[in-house]
Amino acid sequence: MKKIAIAALLAGIGLQVAHAADDKVTICIFDPSGQHGYAYGYAKDYMVQAPRFGVIKPIDLKVYTNEEAVVTDFKAGRCDAAIMSSLRAREFNSYTGSLDAVGGLQNIKDLNMALQVLSSKSLAPKMVQGDYEILGIIPIGAAYMMVDDRRINTFSKGAGKKVAILNLEKSANKLAQKIGAIPVRVDLNTVADQFNNHKIDVLAAPAVAFRPFELAKGMTGPDGSVKGGVVRFPLAQITASFVVRKSKLPSPDVSQKIREYIFSQLGTAYKFIDNAEKDIDDKYWINMSPADQQNTQTLMRTTRVEMIKDGIYDKDMMHLLKKIRCKTNPNNPECNSNDE
Repeated sequence: MKKIAIAALLAGIGLQVAHAADDKVTICIFDPSGQHGYAYGYAKDYMVQAPRFGVIKPIDLKVYTNEEAVVTDFKAGRCDAAIMSSLRAREFNSYTGSLDAVGGLQNIKDLNMALQVLSSKSLAPKMVQGDYEILGIIPIGAAYMMVDDRRINTFSKGAGKKVAILNLEKSANKLAQKIGAIPVRVDLNTVADQFNNHKIDVLAAPAVAFRPFELAKGMTGPDGSVKGGVVRFPLAQITASFVVRKSKLPSPDVSQKIREYIFSQLGTAYKFIDNAEKDIDDKYWINMSPADQQNTQTLMRTTRVEMIKDGIYDKDMMHLLKKIRCKTNPNNPECNSNDE
């Protein structure tokens, strides 16, 4: 996750920051590896090119190894804008913060369709909640089940197993409860060590996390043989959000141009995701049978419906995601229901 193609997002900043009200613009970014991480490295590279995009005021790029600290400083006004997971950004925009809903989008094609709609002028009002606005959403990749035992190749087989649950991810916690798994609270800074040391048996993560977090260690037995793996079934499409304090923007037109620009540059992120998935050796991939896929989709759908009723997922976003799923797969049984 920390290696997302953040360059495309930062390039779009130049469309706005030249008009910022203060002498400098402070952008806070989460990178678990700090200044040695790829996200921060990409950001620095593009700051060198910033004048090409009209940036005439200094940009103070602050990197954090704790995502919660990014949120705290952003809310306190110490950051004019912030780049964080869309899960974290949910408190600033519940609509876009529901994009990563479990089972909401099955593939990159569906995700791209959703991001195109979200970057359109017609949905610009949805990008604003209170004093915050979403200026762009960057794909990070599908979340897959990473397991330390290849026999855990479906949700149901996670019963009795220790499953990593991010502190904010209520949908994962609900899924764990449904299958009888043991939820273990984790954060992004510790989850890899816990998995690699077998303190947890299952975690959900995109392919871009596999190599940086050395997750193969948790899938390898003492004799060097492959014991675990990556279940080849997308649980959700994970994204990062670029959030800005709306009062820092001179006009709605500027923010709309940024969203459109960021969407136009997403090819870099898609290429990175594709390369990350191809980089995982075939020996780690675990296939899920068609029947198990269908059962998993049903479980995820019932979870989404419950999350809507609980007020956690935004119902308008869930309706959009369903429209996209049914456009690409009109024969899906869910297309005849009215519960999303």
